Amino acid sequence: MAVQTPQLFDLTGKTALVTGGGRGIGKSMALGLAEAGADVVIASRKLDACEEVAKAIEAMGRRAWAIAADVSKLDEIERLVEEALGSASRIDILVNNAAFAWGAPMLEHTPKAWDRVFDLNLRGLFFLTQRVAGHMVEAGGGNIIHISSMAALRGVSDALEPSIAYNASKGALHTLTRDMAIKLAPDGIRVNAIAPGAFDTSMFEFIKSDPERRRAFLARMPVGRVGNEDDAKGAVVYLASEASAFVTGQILVVDGGWSVQTS
Repeated sequence: MAVQTPQLFDLTGKTALVTGGGRGIGKSMALGLAEAGADVVIASRKLDACEEVAKAIEAMGRRAWAIAADVSKLDEIERLVEEALGSASRIDILVNNAAFAWGAPMLEHTPKAWDRVFDLNLRGLFFLTQRVAGHMVEAGGGNIIHISSMAALRGVSDALEPSIAYNASKGALHTLTRDMAIKLAPDGIRVNAIAPGAFDTSMFEFIKSDPERRRAFLARMPVGRVGNEDDAKGAVVYLASEASAFVTGQILVVDGGWSVQTS
């Protein structure tokens, strides 16, 4: 007998760990997962922001835990996972949202800045996923969702987006997503990524702060707007739920049509 559609999106009984969950898209995704029934561990470097999100989730009648952690550092990754499992006892869903962007033209980018971007966006993400995936294997399965970017899909001028290290890290994340999906599928773990376009968060500030740059950007957006929190919630709940049970190794692009333009 087929499962009814609302049940496919129900996350009751699941626990999610969301990095970078104290603000922006990460906050929206943490709230969306809770609204779908999940308990949520919120992690970021700023504990107060995580605690605010946790309180909002608890007000829904769900359980939530706030943990301060810098997931670019291996010792803090280990502590985060230990604390999360100690509090929640399980991690069914991992949302790797924490990321860092460094604004600099290509010809002026420094090695130090490049390493800082990759330490968080790729190295830290990989080793956190490795640690959580080990727990998921023992538990019989799980769901991993990487948060990428539309910046991984096509080249962008320095005038519009001077963040080549960030863009490259997200491109690498697409390959990592596909490779992890194949390697972890036999263990009942699905791995997908979401590639958001421009959302009205702090990462959009570079464009939003300049009226002319904002006008030019929005003029190229097929839907004529940037993303909002509902756009983020819908994507992550879909990939975290049984609604996407036959989906793995995919990049879900949520960019208002930006990446499919021909010019």
